[in-house]
Amino acid sequence: MGRGRAKAKQTKVARKLKYSGGGTDLERLRHELGVTESPAVPAGHVSVPEDAAEGERDHDREPGA
Repeated sequence: MGRGRAKAKQTKVARKLKYSGGGTDLERLRHELGVTESPAVPAGHVSVPEDAAEGERDHDREPGA
């Protein structure tokens, strides 16, 4: 027993975090994570050169179109 106050405090803190209106310092977070520069392409995504994308579009067309 005796967990009532601890749980109430945890609930209060969780609500405060959930519903607080921003206040996140993104520059400080980047510094803490060691991010030097944001990548142009998100990790896990592959950029396709323009000529390759055009070539794929040509293959998708029906013959005679």
